Amino acid sequence: MCGKRSCSPRASGDVEGRTLAASYPELVALTLQRDEDIDLGRAALLLARSAYPGLAVEPYLAKLDAIAATVSERLGTDHDARTVAADISRQLYEVEGFHGNERDYYDPRNSYLNEVIDRKLGIPITLSVIHLEVARRVALPAFGVGLPGHFLVKVPAPGGELLIDPFEGGRVITPADCQERLDRVYGGLVRLDARMLLPVSKKMILVRILNNLKTTYMTRSDFDRALDVVSSILVLDPSSLPDLRDRGLLLYRQNRFAEALPDLRKYLMLAHEAEDREPIKQTIRGIEAIQALLG
Repeated sequence: MCGKRSCSPRASGDVEGRTLAASYPELVALTLQRDEDIDLGRAALLLARSAYPGLAVEPYLAKLDAIAATVSERLGTDHDARTVAADISRQLYEVEGFHGNERDYYDPRNSYLNEVIDRKLGIPITLSVIHLEVARRVALPAFGVGLPGHFLVKVPAPGGELLIDPFEGGRVITPADCQERLDRVYGGLVRLDARMLLPVSKKMILVRILNNLKTTYMTRSDFDRALDVVSSILVLDPSSLPDLRDRGLLLYRQNRFAEALPDLRKYLMLAHEAEDREPIKQTIRGIEAIQALLG
């Protein structure tokens, strides 16, 4: 495990933490497996290395192992899905004390799994990752659900599936509760669709964690870290045209013109219907003019 100094987000411009380059091969190998075989906890910790270059993954996985072992020992031979699900929630939220960070929801530490495990504080998706990983260790089938503006855990069970809200202490909720949340977030403009409650892939969970970080860093005008995050998204999802564009624009902001141009040109070539085509064309012309002046 990393010490106090190395466990805080790197300072902007720290060359060692510039990208996830050292973790890319392992991360890509993980995500190329069948979805059910992906070690989501390990992958989420590898993502955190861009901000915590000294991060040791194994001690954090051992903490998840220990939580799951406690649940298994207490359950014994009882494998009823509802009982197991309830005991996981009890262990995580009552005994261990994991809870949602309502006070500072947009603190970037809420999106780094090592910080969430250390502080026992997170946002819906990272708390869900912990919940899913404990469930996997006790052989309880469980899936992530990407409700717009929120994230849940779904557990198939006799008598109907369970929807569990890790951000609210593992509370079991109903589709009506989901609609109520959508109403609060979107002012009644979004109606719950059954497709919103379908399981999402582990790879897309990782991308969604990164998208949360991207939004946080862009909002804070921390463009160096935003660039790291966008680069990581493109490793996991090379087809993401908005992230290709954003990487080009972030590189342009850093005056890295030769690197920015290929991204922006490729974006124009592929995003035929994009509404921002003209502004991107203007940016490309500006870069080309600067390069011409620089010789």
